[in-house]
Amino acid sequence: MGRGTGKDIDMDEKPSKLTSIKKIAALQMSFLGLLLQTCLYAWAWFQMYYPLVRLKLKFYQRGHALILIIYLLLLVFFSRTWEGNNVGYSKPFDVILSQIFTLFTADVISYFQISLMRNWIVPVWPMLRTFLLQMLVAIVWVYLSDFVYRRVFPPRRMLFIHGDRPSADMLAKFATHPERYRITGSFSASQGAEAVIRAIEEGNYRTVVLWEIPTPERNELIKYCYGHGVRMYVLPKIPDVLMNGSTQIHVVDTTLYLTKEYALTFGQRFWKRTIDLVCAAILLVVTSPIFLVTAICVKAYDRGPVFYKQVRCTKDMKEFHIIKFRSMKVNAESDGKARLASKEDARITPVGRFIRKCRIDELPQLINILRGEMSFIGPRPERPEIIRQYLGEMPEFAFRTRVKAGLAGYAQVYGRYNTTPYDKLKLDLTYIQHYSVGLDLKLMLLTLKILVQPESTEGVADGQMTALKEHESDRQ
Repeated sequence: MGRGTGKDIDMDEKPSKLTSIKKIAALQMSFLGLLLQTCLYAWAWFQMYYPLVRLKLKFYQRGHALILIIYLLLLVFFSRTWEGNNVGYSKPFDVILSQIFTLFTADVISYFQISLMRNWIVPVWPMLRTFLLQMLVAIVWVYLSDFVYRRVFPPRRMLFIHGDRPSADMLAKFATHPERYRITGSFSASQGAEAVIRAIEEGNYRTVVLWEIPTPERNELIKYCYGHGVRMYVLPKIPDVLMNGSTQIHVVDTTLYLTKEYALTFGQRFWKRTIDLVCAAILLVVTSPIFLVTAICVKAYDRGPVFYKQVRCTKDMKEFHIIKFRSMKVNAESDGKARLASKEDARITPVGRFIRKCRIDELPQLINILRGEMSFIGPRPERPEIIRQYLGEMPEFAFRTRVKAGLAGYAQVYGRYNTTPYDKLKLDLTYIQHYSVGLDLKLMLLTLKILVQPESTEGVADGQMTALKEHESDRQ
């Protein structure tokens, strides 16, 4: 891929102003979509539910307005939580999925709200019909908004600036989002910062990607781009992630960034454990029928054990036995070698393939959460053998064991099952450095969305383990 030449559309000339316009346009389209959904809810309220409610309560104009405003606020809140307002920034399917979760949650809350106002359970079918109609509107509106956004704001031309590592994998990732990223040139930083700057200027690039560049050259390019209004996408290294969670302090007239060993406060530990106990207990009761059916299916297939226990590591490398529904053949690792599941793994049974795809095999870990061995949110627990293998290539992998292991985590929400270990580590460290109870609650909600996305359950591709060595230069 050669260097891009020629001038781009005029919108590239003022990236800061254009960015503001694009964000405002995306927010306006998202908000208009939420207003449409509120109008559908208003129809259900006035035509079907208010006639029932007014037998107990009589509403006037302001009362009706309050009901609709509360519903709109619910949509806004859950849309932000599930990232359903990313029209133009995310793929339409992802936005639609987020909006479906948003609508379902808001409708369920509103249904019980209406039932409380009537002081009795109201019919569910009007709300269900409204929800189905809202889903249809959401699908049409998101695709229409996405089409308009792409036509008005085509992706910027980008120059991909890389180091010595092969860049095909990273370029392939950008290629999966052509609606947002358009890399038209590639340049090696090994030719020196001055040569890179000339390439930026000659190609009239207003956006660049800095990937796997040695720190001295990267710092020089960052300062140049910042000073000349060039937008940057920078791949962070481990020290960048750690510094990103630092606290800014001042000593007289000098600014310092304070980074210290991570530890939860007493209040954070209390609320995190309380949430774990309450949610795990409720989910065990709610999913008990699924437990029973799954246990029967696993046992009936090959008469083997229902559960599979495996040694994993949690906080401070403490070992425990994780519990899962067995999804592989009996003695799948009879050779004694620990290895991750791969795509089309022959060891996985037909029943196991289904429960893995639906994440049902993970349900018994609710018992681990009740025992205190795991939390709902945290880095996924790894096997001691695999941790030792990772530590041989990247000692920083030990950092993620400073918190309790989790059923789901930052790396599962924003990564994939087959994300490289180094990238998972950076995601887990991002969670650790920015921990809050609010972040835990948000990740719990986002996990529900991830459960229905098939790419999050893909196995590890052949040869992906060798990617560990390729990430060695990241640790500089």
